[in-house]
Amino acid sequence: MKTYLEPNEINLLEDQAANLRDRLLIRVLSRLGCRVSEALGISVSDIDFNTRTVSIKHLKTRLKLSCPDCGTSLGRRHAYCPECGNKVAEAVAEAEAVVKTHKPKRKHKAKEPVAVA
Repeated sequence: MKTYLEPNEINLLEDQAANLRDRLLIRVLSRLGCRVSEALGISVSDIDFNTRTVSIKHLKTRLKLSCPDCGTSLGRRHAYCPECGNKVAEAVAEAEAVVKTHKPKRKHKAKEPVAVA
C-alpha cells in the first residue's frame, strides 16, 4: 500500500486548493515533510532566507518511562507500577515536565523556493 504522494499528485492537490493559503500549506507540507500543526506554528523568525532553512518546533515527543524501583516500562497514564505496585505518578509527571520544557527545533533545508504563484 502506497503511503506517500508522487510529485504530480501533489501538483494536482495544489491545483484543487480553494485559495492561496491552502496551496501554500500543501506546498510547505510536501517540501518540508512536517506535520500540519508544525507548519502552522512556523513564524517569520523561524525562516532563514540566506541559508534557505526553516526551523520547526517538534510538537510530538517520545517519552520513555520506567519504574525507578524495578525498571518496568511505564505509560504516561500509569499511577502505579504494574510489576512492583509502587506509586510512580510523581516520577511520570516529573519526566513529562522535563520534556515539555525542552522542545527541540529541527532545521529543514528547502530544495527549491516554496513561493506559490
